[in-house]
Amino acid sequence: METMWFMDFVKSLFGIKKNNMINLILFGPPGSGKGTQATKLVEQFGLTHISTGDLFRYELGNNTPLGIQARTYMDKGELVPDSVTIAMLENKMNMTPNPKGYILDGFPRTIAQAEALDGILAGRDTQVTHLLALEVDDEEIVRRLLERGKTSGRADDANEEVIRKRIVEYLAKTSPVFAYYEKTGKSQKIEGIGSIDEIFARLSGALS
Repeated sequence: METMWFMDFVKSLFGIKKNNMINLILFGPPGSGKGTQATKLVEQFGLTHISTGDLFRYELGNNTPLGIQARTYMDKGELVPDSVTIAMLENKMNMTPNPKGYILDGFPRTIAQAEALDGILAGRDTQVTHLLALEVDDEEIVRRLLERGKTSGRADDANEEVIRKRIVEYLAKTSPVFAYYEKTGKSQKIEGIGSIDEIFARLSGALS
């Protein structure tokens, strides 16, 4: 009994939870292959993939109370408040409880969102375990997206100036969150150059 008490104390001291959940924040600039890697990680580790884009599409598409609330801001050209996005995230987790964990894609984007996420997970007796950021240099990103733009039909993939602005925006949004989790040793940069399998091996190794 004393040994079990001591182990629980050690776990709490180092922020280790009693379960083995993986709660991964996956970062990557546009064109980094983050979507492909997220799919492979879901298959490998049995995680639930949650992206902010999917959250909004579900809530808006089904005219849920949160979707209606979000639309009132969007129709006025205003940013949807964090409280609405966080509520959508919590809804998704309630609908898809997963003892193995989650991959969070596109969230959190701010320190306030990271703190809110920490609170949601703490209420489930777990925490963010990893933040992995795929690193691909700017010129490679530009090359990839211009190439993708030849077939994707997306105007923002065919304009180099727009692509470079997207890269700057990504770095500005993700850097503070990376630093926030780096303080507790959870943030790690992963080389995003190589084959799909090579990059996946690096990500898997970091999670293992």
